This record gives sequence, C-alpha cells and structure tokens, in this order.
Amino acid sequence: MKRIVLCCSAGMSTSLVVTKMEKAAAERGLEYRIYAIPEQNLRDELQSHAAEIQAVLLGPQVRFKLAENKKLTDEHHIPIDVIDTVAYGTLNGAKVLDQALSLVI
Repeated sequence: MKRIVLCCSAGMSTSLVVTKMEKAAAERGLEYRIYAIPEQNLRDELQSHAAEIQAVLLGPQVRFKLAENKKLTDEHHIPIDVIDTVAYGTLNGAKVLDQALSLVI
C-alpha cells in the first residue's frame, strides 16, 4: 500500500492532521496509509518501507531538520517537504493531502 509519512517532534501532534487527511483521501477514493512518526525514527521507517513511501512531510516544529532528512529521503528518491504552517495550524487535512500529492505527481 502507498504511504504518506508525517514526521513531527514526538509523532503525536500531527495525529489530528492525519485523521483529517485520511478522511479527505477516503472522500476522493484514494488509498494511502497516512501516519505520523517521530522525526528521529525516519531513517528506520525508510529502511523498512521505502518502496511504499510516496512522500514525507515534516511538521512545522521540525522544519529545521529538512536539510538533514532530505539527504535520507534522496537516497530512496522520495520527496520531502515541510507542511504548510497555516494548513497544519488549522488542521486542514485536505490541503496537507494536496501538498503531499503535489510532491508525488
């Protein structure tokens, strides 16, 4: 199954965004496994599931880790970006999903 991974400080603060993204994906008939993990676990996640991961999004609170994590995702040819701050803050799952999908297409 195709995956979209969100990374944040502890893997919990993005859980509401994940729920909204899942709802938006279901409404569009898209099948993605969307989930949040702590940013420090990204290396392990890539080693385990790189073939299925379509995009990685960093929570705004860990945006300073973008360059470091881009090196990891580039090794697997997986796009990465920082979640739009307004979309994150307003829990706009549809907009965050659109951002992730724009990386894939």
